[in-house]
Amino acid sequence: MEEGFNRSGSVTVLWLGPASSRGLCVSDQEQAWACDLGKTRQQRFLGSRAWMRSCLSDLWGVAPQEIPLHAPPGAPPSLHSGWGFVSLSHSKGSALMAWSSAPVGVDLERLDRPFASEALMSRYYAASEQRRLRGLPHQAFHQAVLKYWLIKEAAIKWQRGSLAQDLSHWVVAADELSASHRGRGLQIAAHCRQLGPWGLAIVSACEQNLIGARVCLG
Repeated sequence: MEEGFNRSGSVTVLWLGPASSRGLCVSDQEQAWACDLGKTRQQRFLGSRAWMRSCLSDLWGVAPQEIPLHAPPGAPPSLHSGWGFVSLSHSKGSALMAWSSAPVGVDLERLDRPFASEALMSRYYAASEQRRLRGLPHQAFHQAVLKYWLIKEAAIKWQRGSLAQDLSHWVVAADELSASHRGRGLQIAAHCRQLGPWGLAIVSACEQNLIGARVCLG
């Protein structure tokens, strides 16, 4: 990222890269957390935290070990007050991270991912969403169900909620540019992109925060 990047105002930057980065910096606390994980999960955990620190180091112009990242296993990552907001998603050996000046959520999925779209929709999607989706041709239906899933997962990460408790409560709008949480009165703006074989969603409470979001491939 170029020197002097402006982090004020409504700014969002996304990084898409490998979920592992060997030889990069992690904190002593991250090393300690990793000791309690199995080998495969340990490698992914340390790799993703090193990768996050490397990306944020470029953004802030400080050493990776100086990034005040708090990202325990199984918990949403966060930064100290004044350092902005982060969100992380893993899929098939790759990772997507967003940094923003306001709370943000992201999700990443392979577009060729096999899944039972009809069963998923019937179990988790609202009646209004199901009526809208059922009229689509088969392939368009499958891709739309996945797109809704991306938005819902990103919304849960923005909310810092639970997939089990909140998935069925998030409802995607017909224009697919927003979603709302039934019962909590939450509303977010949403934006989806395709990058090669990947589909990604990014959400924020402020639509302006998503305009001009930059993607860095690493």
